Amino acid sequence: MRVAILLYDRFTTLDATGPYEVLGRVPGAEVVFTAERTGPVRNDLGSLAIVADAALGEVESPDIVLVPGGPGQRELMTDGPVHDWLRAVDATSTWTTSVCTGSLILGAAGLLTGRKATSHWLALDQLPSFGAEPVSERVVVDGKYVTAAGVSAGIDMALTLAGRIAGDEAAQRIQLLTEYAPAPPYDAGRPDTAPAEIVAGMRAQASRS
Repeated sequence: MRVAILLYDRFTTLDATGPYEVLGRVPGAEVVFTAERTGPVRNDLGSLAIVADAALGEVESPDIVLVPGGPGQRELMTDGPVHDWLRAVDATSTWTTSVCTGSLILGAAGLLTGRKATSHWLALDQLPSFGAEPVSERVVVDGKYVTAAGVSAGIDMALTLAGRIAGDEAAQRIQLLTEYAPAPPYDAGRPDTAPAEIVAGMRAQASRS
């Protein structure tokens, strides 16, 4: 089972590495990081790079396609090599997935039309412009399309997928091995639980960017 994780300039690290830690441990899985060109690809903070070992054209028929989000998503909203590749691999993929604003890239490539999907809470209202039905949930499954909300939700998405592929016991083993048992010190992980002034400030910041 081949898992292809797309990289592009200014992707969000955990969007890619969270699912990698889970899916890479599914029995029989082989993960490849791919980008338009091989070599290091910088994250949104600019302080970390992940090496893309294969160019898009070298990854022709992955079983799972994963698109992370990040600020660099804005540069991938028009047709080009990434959209061409996504449409090509989606034609034969078993699962096509995204984390955070990666769902906007899938939508812009025309892959979410008529589908339920989610995204980062700040981007959820953009999904209808691509013909998708926004759902404010951490993980949304619609057919073979599995989308996750913001950043850390990619781990939940990957565990959901691991359970579908390898069974509940295998997914639980991976969860235990990675000790994924969130107990955050604050209840501010969603806009409906975070302090209103913080939510308002982040919305204002997003509207200016």
